[in-house]
Formats: sequence, structure tokens, C-alpha cells
Amino acid sequence: MTNKLYISTGLVILIIIVLNLVSNEFHFRLDLTEDREYTLSQATKDILDDLEDPVTVKAYFSKNLPPEIAKTRQDFQEMLIEYANRSNGKVVYEFVNPNEKEADEQEATKNGIQPVMINMREKDQVKQQKAFLGAQLSFSGKQEVIPVIRPGAAMEYALTTAIKKLSVKDKPAIGFLTGHGEPSLKAMPQALEELEILYAVQEIKLSDTTDISASVKTLAIVRPTDSIPEKDFLKIEKFMQRGGRVFVALNRVEGNFQNATGTAVNTGLETWLKNKGIEVEDDFVIDAKCGSVTLQQQTGFGILSQQIQFPYLPVIAHFSDHPVTKGLEAVVMKFVSTIKYTGDTSKHFTALAFTSEKSDAFKAPQHFEVQKQWKEEDFTKQNLVVAGLVEGKLSGNTKSKMVVIADGDFPINGEGERAQRIQEDNVNLLVNSIDWLSDDTGLIALRTKGATSRPIRQIEDSTKTILKYVNFLLPILLAVGYGIYRSQRNKIKRYKWMGETY
Repeated sequence: MTNKLYISTGLVILIIIVLNLVSNEFHFRLDLTEDREYTLSQATKDILDDLEDPVTVKAYFSKNLPPEIAKTRQDFQEMLIEYANRSNGKVVYEFVNPNEKEADEQEATKNGIQPVMINMREKDQVKQQKAFLGAQLSFSGKQEVIPVIRPGAAMEYALTTAIKKLSVKDKPAIGFLTGHGEPSLKAMPQALEELEILYAVQEIKLSDTTDISASVKTLAIVRPTDSIPEKDFLKIEKFMQRGGRVFVALNRVEGNFQNATGTAVNTGLETWLKNKGIEVEDDFVIDAKCGSVTLQQQTGFGILSQQIQFPYLPVIAHFSDHPVTKGLEAVVMKFVSTIKYTGDTSKHFTALAFTSEKSDAFKAPQHFEVQKQWKEEDFTKQNLVVAGLVEGKLSGNTKSKMVVIADGDFPINGEGERAQRIQEDNVNLLVNSIDWLSDDTGLIALRTKGATSRPIRQIEDSTKTILKYVNFLLPILLAVGYGIYRSQRNKIKRYKWMGETY
């Protein structure tokens, strides 16, 4: 019986090894990941099917890297194999190790692949090594660069969008409204970089003699600070009557950290939206899940800086299952307001983003107590809507779409010395909205395919204690139980051997 068990176990192990070798040789994989990370999306397949000329991918990857980084090279290579197979050989690739030859390193740097420094452990010592983890794509005399392919990043999105950017012929136009205190495109470099992959992005300033160009597919209105005249709204109405789509990110309130006060903002945009059935309240959302501010205090030893949780900077992590928000994990907002739908049933409203289970909203004006010790009872509401979209006949008899975010600052980096990098999902929310409005939704799912933040769910202290003791005692109890089982089984065997009939 024991020999049969050993033989069966050996056969199972042998079959598994053979299957792995065969699947590796013929590139067959079973993808059991939650978001189908290793399965090509339909958007990628469509782009590869439309290729007319070959795409050459030259991957500059160092060798002898730590396992977690070496896996990135393997994943990228396997993805290129799938791209080559799907495109019937239109995707051609090669791998170069720039660390082997100085000429290859100079070529990689010249092509825009910048080395990164990684920590290597060798003989109980940690040292830094220069590593290359990028690729250059060539198509019909044009080049596109992926400077760094980071572990855990949305690898398929980076590769597919690079191919799309090289092969696309006519990009649809996207307009950003200016002339009412809106930020320039230079103040949104991260969003602009993503949008320019698929769109021809332009600033639009309306005047008495200019309308919104017929080539513009979607109009974005981001954080106006001055009043918008009625004549400009008429031009926007005219744009929507011919099927144009609109993205709106507005500040209904604003906060002043200098005097710790918050007031309402009125530009006319809130009234125009209300006539469309979307009411943005002049209130301040607070949330227990929030960002922090730096408080500086003068002490006898100098200036002391302290990070303080500030509920007026909510971290939005609850989203609806919609292409605009699918895959988003955390969007940081500042002085955001609540949204409610007041329109009729001829239009369809979808709430997109919500506050946490511990939140609230206070009407403007407000005085901010920066050093306030917030308690659980301060947050009496939950799942307040801060972003939504509406579809239907929004102007005239032509169907249109509009996305509204009740915070105008979320996609803005700032300009000059004050510019700072913003949360990746802040950019994704804007770009996903433009993609959905412009009917080019194929790459939305890819943009958020790589996990960026997977926080551990909060659990009660009593549950933590139970889990701790279970983790500690369960292996011991299993070992003891198995020992008792073996002892009883051997005892039964001995009694059987000692029996007269054995």
C-alpha cells in the first residue's frame, strides 16, 4: 500500500513537471489572478490586429538581478511572446543586457532608457547596482520609449499604449476650456502625458467670434475661479446639441490655510449644472479616511513640524463598478463637496465615487480647527456622493454625456517650483473620464490593471487577538493531533499482530 502511494505521488509530481515544461515551450498559461493580469485584453488584441507594419521592441534589461526584479524581465518577455503570436509576427523583439558592454549602455541611455539603482545583497553586505529595465519601440521610422518597467506596474498598458501611440493615424481632439481662471495644461503634466497618447489636446478660449471647433469630441472644464459669462454657456450648449461631451471638475468651496477658513465659490457653473439635474452642494466633506497637513510650531528649540490628520482632505476609496472608476483604489481630494441628482427620469444618473463609512458634510462657511482631536462620533454619515455622470438629452434633442467631479484640484500638479507629483489614481480618474466620454474605452481597464495600493482591511482588536492565538496554537495542535493519531494507529496494529488469528 505504501509503495503504491509513493508511486502515485511520484507520477503526479512528474506530470506537473512535464506540463510546466510543455506549457513553457508552447507558451500556454492558466491565468488565475483576480484581474486577469496575464491575459491580453480585447483592447490589446484589437490594436495588434490593426497593425499594418511591424513593431520592433528592443528591451534593455540587466541580468543577475534580485528575484522580484528578475521576475519583471520574465513577465515582460512572456508578454512580448504573446504579442508576437497574436500579431502574426508583426511584433518583433530582442533583449539586450547593457551591463555587459559599454557600447550597449551608451545606446540604452541615448535611446532614453535611464538606469535605476537597486539594492543587492552579497555575502551579508548590501550594495547598489546600476540596472536597466526599459524598452524602445520602433514603427515606420517613429520611436517610443518606456523608460522604466517597474515591478507590479501596469505592464500591458505601458506596452499597448506605446504601440497605439506609434500606430494611430488621426487622433481625436480634446479641448480644455480657458479664460475663466482655469489652470493651464502645463499645470497638469501627468494628465497631459496620458491624454496625448490617444488625443490631440488643446486649450480653448471662447470669444464673441469663436465657437468650439467641430473637431473637438470632448470639452473639459477644470477648476474655473472666475465667473463664466452666459454667452460662453450658450456656446457650450451649442457644442452639446451636436453631440459633444463635457467633463467638469469644479470647486464649489475653497479653503484658506492662512486664516483657517472655508467659503463657498460661485462661478455660474454650479447654476448651469443644476439646470442639467446635477446639484453640487456648497459644503465641505470630512472623512475619517483622509490625508494630513504639516503644522509648524515655534518652540524653544526652533520650528517643530508635525503631520496632522485633516479630514477635509478625504481619500476616496469607494467607487462604483463603471468603466470610469473600475480599478481605481485611492483618489486624494481637497475640500470636495457632495453631489445629488435632481433631474427627471428622462436622463440617467450614475454615482461614481463615495466617501467612507465614517464621513460627514458641513455647509460653508467653515472655520477649520487644524489641531482638533476628531472622534468617531464626529462622522455621522456614510457613502456621500462626490462624483457622478449623467446621460441623455442634456441639451436639445441630441443625446450627450457629462461627468462631474466635485473637486477641481484633484488632477492639478501646479506650475514651477510649487509643482508636485500627484496620486496616480487622480490622473486615472481624469483620463478614464475623457476616454469614456470620447467612446474610446478600450484602454481604461489596462490603465488600472497593475495594483497600486492594496491596504489591509481594518479589523477589531478582539479579532486580531483571536487570529494571533489561532496562528500560534493551530500548528501545535495539528502536530499533537497527528501524533495522537499515529500513536493510536500503531497501537491498533500491535493489538492486531498479537491476536491469535493474525
